[in-house]
Amino acid sequence: MHWIDWTVMLAVLGGIILYGMWKTRSVDNVKSYLMGDRELGWWTIGLSVMATQASAITFLSTPGQAFDDGMRFVQFYYGLPIAMLIITVFVLPIYYKLNVYTAYEFLEQRFDLKTRTLAATLFLFSRGMAAGFTISAPSIVLASIMGWNLQWTIIATGAVVTIYTVFGGTTAVSVTQKQQMTVILIGLVITAFLIVAKFPDHVSMADGWAVARELDKTDIVDTKWDLSNRYNIWSGLIASVFLFLSYFGTDQSQVQRYLSGRSLRESRAGLLFNGLIKIPMQWFVLFTGIMVYLFFQFTEPPVHFNKGNLGLLEKSAAYQPRLDSLKRQHTTVFNLKQTEVKALVDALHTEDASQIAAAKTKVADLTAQEVAVRGQVDDLLRQYDKEDDKVVIEPNDKDYVFITFVVNYLPKGMIGLLLAVIFCAAMSSIASELNALATTTVVDIYRRSMKQDASDNHYLNVSKWLTIGWGALVICFASVTLLFENLIQAVNIVGSLLYGTILGIFAVAFAMKRIGGTAVFIAAIIGELTVLSVYFWDKMDGKEDIGFVWLNPIGCLTVMAAAAVLQVLLPKKGKGSVA
Repeated sequence: MHWIDWTVMLAVLGGIILYGMWKTRSVDNVKSYLMGDRELGWWTIGLSVMATQASAITFLSTPGQAFDDGMRFVQFYYGLPIAMLIITVFVLPIYYKLNVYTAYEFLEQRFDLKTRTLAATLFLFSRGMAAGFTISAPSIVLASIMGWNLQWTIIATGAVVTIYTVFGGTTAVSVTQKQQMTVILIGLVITAFLIVAKFPDHVSMADGWAVARELDKTDIVDTKWDLSNRYNIWSGLIASVFLFLSYFGTDQSQVQRYLSGRSLRESRAGLLFNGLIKIPMQWFVLFTGIMVYLFFQFTEPPVHFNKGNLGLLEKSAAYQPRLDSLKRQHTTVFNLKQTEVKALVDALHTEDASQIAAAKTKVADLTAQEVAVRGQVDDLLRQYDKEDDKVVIEPNDKDYVFITFVVNYLPKGMIGLLLAVIFCAAMSSIASELNALATTTVVDIYRRSMKQDASDNHYLNVSKWLTIGWGALVICFASVTLLFENLIQAVNIVGSLLYGTILGIFAVAFAMKRIGGTAVFIAAIIGELTVLSVYFWDKMDGKEDIGFVWLNPIGCLTVMAAAAVLQVLLPKKGKGSVA
């Protein structure tokens, strides 16, 4: 990487970190450290909530998702505004009224200590795993593409975030996220225009979008009912609502962001801002992926985007000849396809329907051949993986598409800015997760069940040490984590395995006022066992019949139904209704 890129990247990251540390230099009590002084405006809250969700995985993986599968993934977010509306109207006022540090405090007031502890433990487990993915996923991709040492990339990313999170607590997280999100959005917009500028002279952005439309890459609504389809209008408007209700309404990494607002009104506005802006932002990230896809219709892409994987095959005397043969086949197919894509553009200019249909058919046939060649490279990698016990190879290279374009085709300076975007996104999510993990551990476990009457300074110091401890634990977890599927899906799958149960507990608390603590506690265990059973049973035949997003309503509704039945069967106990 050129020194200009290093300068840009380090200047952006260093400036944001130093700004956050300076803004939080006066934090000296546990309330300010964990909750801030509740002085954040809606603008900061909205960007902070958005930045917490938009990890580096979003900007590495989502363009690759679009490259491979088009715009369909945006449907996953269609339920977000509905979830934001429900949370702002029904959930947020209760959190403010009770003046809680964490969402799980409410559960003890509504039920009992064991239910609070169970929900907090489920959160710690799920968010700890997710934080490991948040660090390891971009580190694996960047280390492979840039030639960096993987272990040191993971340690450096995790350590830097841990340091400034320890220094300033939740306020440091929020104020740096505003700057990080600004850098992210600016970087994406510039990148999209630079991609289009690299199209052939006779191809405009409108032409590119028309080609993508003809190749079925631009569909954003799929109305077919299919539980195995992860991304259609039904999974987006039904199943995803449950996921987002749990994530934004019960996950402390998000709850902590909007409970730092200066008022209920500001927090509501921040959440609604996120609900309105997130879909256009996600659409734009996918659009950027589509532009990268179109760029590689005119410029030959690598036969496999993971340079590290190719390096293994290229160094092997047994595999290099077969790889070289596949590379030649790939080049031949690409040259033919490039000619037909240009013919499709010309046909679109003349609006000749017959020529458009003919060119579209030829492009589709050549694309299938290209996919087949790339599939044979994947097969070589799987074979290499079986023969060498010392390496573990993930043939799926979708997550490497965008960073390959960034490193190889963007001008000096922009590479540094885009790497800063990726690290900003990673840091913003990791900081929120570490802050929330430490807060939940201190408030819901340590202060509640282990040491109740210590001084404020004691809890402040414990909070900082727990942030360091969680940072070290997450770095260790990230060091042994392996990628599966693609990154954006991996994180959502991990969340979906637990979020439905957590949401079920809160749904009973808010909506089923006659249910007591014992009933909901047992129901939560039943719900979680049900979700895990459905997930692993569905995986047994190697085919996914139920998209992971549907695990969220399954878990939630199972907890609610089981709690209702158990309340009838068990002796009448419980704490009464929601305040």
